[in-house]
Amino acid sequence: MAVIMDSLKDTIKDTVTLIPFLFITYLAMEWLEDKTEDQSVAVLSRINRFSHVLGAGIGLIPQCGFSAGAASLYSGGVITAGTLIAVFLSTSDEMIPIFISSSVAPAAIGRILAAKFIIALISGIIVDAASRVIRYGFHADKHIHDLCERDQCGCEDEEGSIIRSAFVHTLKITGFIFMISLALSLIIGFAGEDTVASIMTAVPLLATIITGVIGLIPNCAASVVITQMYLEGLLTCGQLMSGLLVGAGVGLLVLFRTNNHHRENIAITAVLLMLGICWGVLIDAIGISF
Repeated sequence: MAVIMDSLKDTIKDTVTLIPFLFITYLAMEWLEDKTEDQSVAVLSRINRFSHVLGAGIGLIPQCGFSAGAASLYSGGVITAGTLIAVFLSTSDEMIPIFISSSVAPAAIGRILAAKFIIALISGIIVDAASRVIRYGFHADKHIHDLCERDQCGCEDEEGSIIRSAFVHTLKITGFIFMISLALSLIIGFAGEDTVASIMTAVPLLATIITGVIGLIPNCAASVVITQMYLEGLLTCGQLMSGLLVGAGVGLLVLFRTNNHHRENIAITAVLLMLGICWGVLIDAIGISF
């Protein structure tokens, strides 16, 4: 009982202190998305020569619009599979707000984002080189700007204010953080921090695969889980990157909804997972830290 009460108190205290930082961060994100999303997606669809660079860069902006937009662009035959993979791999989702609100050093956040950009760029180029042999199909029967309405993410709700959207995002992510932090705190409290850490580090490859699979979950809760576990010291840098690279937000949902070739969608998902795991293993093998 004492463990439960202590975990509950600590979780409430830690979560409440995050709310102002989360709201300010989401407010800035909503403003940025409102001002730049249409232009960014339009540029991505027109400049094929630099599409991998643009895809890897645009995906770093932490919101669901670009990964979802890229899925529709791909389904419409506007961008290549490599560019789609670049956007998916670089998508940052909830990582940045959580890192900022948890006072992670800006330099560390910058290194993680730089790593995601480089990995996404290289992977996108490799996938397109391979796709010339695999011959992915492209389809032009989809509309680029339908997906936010279909998935009800609220990112393109023209009638709502950015303050309201930021408030809703803050409430949702605060709830996720509270539940996940409480669960982690209870697990650590009952099992012991050393026990949990030993389980995650006993078979590093298995842990990297698990975080990659968790990253596939098309919900911000996945990146919340992975980021929180990393902040708790339960994941290595490679395991963190495995999950964050695979986490494409609602992009995969949109891809399966808009692209009628399901084998192609499954192949893209498998490639995304494989790349995330491989890069995660490589990062830990080299000993890279952020």
